[in-house]
Amino acid sequence: MQIVKPDLNRFEFIKDFPYKENFIDFEGMQMHYIDEGKGETILALHGEPTWSYLYRKFIPILKDYRFIAPDFIGFGKSDKIVGRKNYSFDLHFRSLDNFIHKLELKDITLIVQDWGGLLGLPLLAEYPDLFKRVVILNTFLPTGKKMSFPFKLWRMFAKYHPSLPVGGIVQYASYKKLSKDIIDAYNAPFPNKKHKGGAVAFPLLVPSTPNDPAVKPIQKARDVLSTWNKPALIMFSDKDKVLGGLEKFFYRLIPSSNKQQKITIKDAGHFLQEEKGEEIATYIDKFMKGELRVKE
Repeated sequence: MQIVKPDLNRFEFIKDFPYKENFIDFEGMQMHYIDEGKGETILALHGEPTWSYLYRKFIPILKDYRFIAPDFIGFGKSDKIVGRKNYSFDLHFRSLDNFIHKLELKDITLIVQDWGGLLGLPLLAEYPDLFKRVVILNTFLPTGKKMSFPFKLWRMFAKYHPSLPVGGIVQYASYKKLSKDIIDAYNAPFPNKKHKGGAVAFPLLVPSTPNDPAVKPIQKARDVLSTWNKPALIMFSDKDKVLGGLEKFFYRLIPSSNKQQKITIKDAGHFLQEEKGEEIATYIDKFMKGELRVKE
């Protein structure tokens, strides 16, 4: 298995991500993360094909907390395995398991979006005692049922494109036009096809049959969340061409989510943290302070 290191010089132009680089060892690879501030722990997980840069707008708003955001293996400033077939759901899950235990995290407020949910919610289900709250942004918990035609097209595009256009994908799934600097920041981890195995793999790792190895941990996440009595906040955007409307699934699934104010993030696409980061972070701050509870 060939590992390639990120070229950290490619990130130097990014002006709005002044956060210290931290690395943790995972099975001979380096996993990058940001770790800012002190206080209650927030763990924020990105999705496909982004990295911790996606959460940069949260940190100034959530300055009274310890804000941690890792880059999955194959993304951001983390090491990358060459070849999409070397990535698996289990590899990513083990990396997160390793991450929270090596950092000895507890009383975690978990924030997930996109693949951050597919991995982070099973992590919560495996270690529910380590988590205090959960914030669910545009994501889903698939269990191998029939895929929609647009999603099948996305999988084919990822699999057969000669060099996945990462910045273009972020723009396509966004509601507003993003600046060149922002697109360049999302492209920075991926100088060539050799570095893109993780980004190509994620669409193909979404379970497509009930026998997929990811189904069991995802089903466990559904089961645990169906009896979750700790605080849960669901915020989806209204212009998501990818997962729009799935907030209804989570409201039905998680009993405690209905004790919180129902919030829709308006005029934002799939990467709502990019387009409405400050607004979402303000809601999270209020949620953690108990200011969004619906009066009973």
